Amino acid sequence: MNRIGKEKETVSQMIALYCHAKHKAQGLCEQCHALEDYAHTRLSHCKFGENKTSCKKCPIHCYKPDMREAMRNVMRYSGPRMLWHHPIAAIRHLFSK
Repeated sequence: MNRIGKEKETVSQMIALYCHAKHKAQGLCEQCHALEDYAHTRLSHCKFGENKTSCKKCPIHCYKPDMREAMRNVMRYSGPRMLWHHPIAAIRHLFSK
């Protein structure tokens, strides 16, 4: 799997953790599903492609402000919990920075 594909998978895992804990949904709620679709679209159209840095360090912020804040909340919650729920993805994400 390429870098963009791995990032999409990690983002989906983080959103799922967040949604399950915060919205008590079995799958993804409508709001989290929209955020996931948006994140995947932004990753698919990333100007830097396979050479991209982490979104946090990117000089071009392609997320709309409200979506960026929503993703920031997801990352704040899910980031520390990823090591427990998805250890391989968490370690890969840490080393990709």
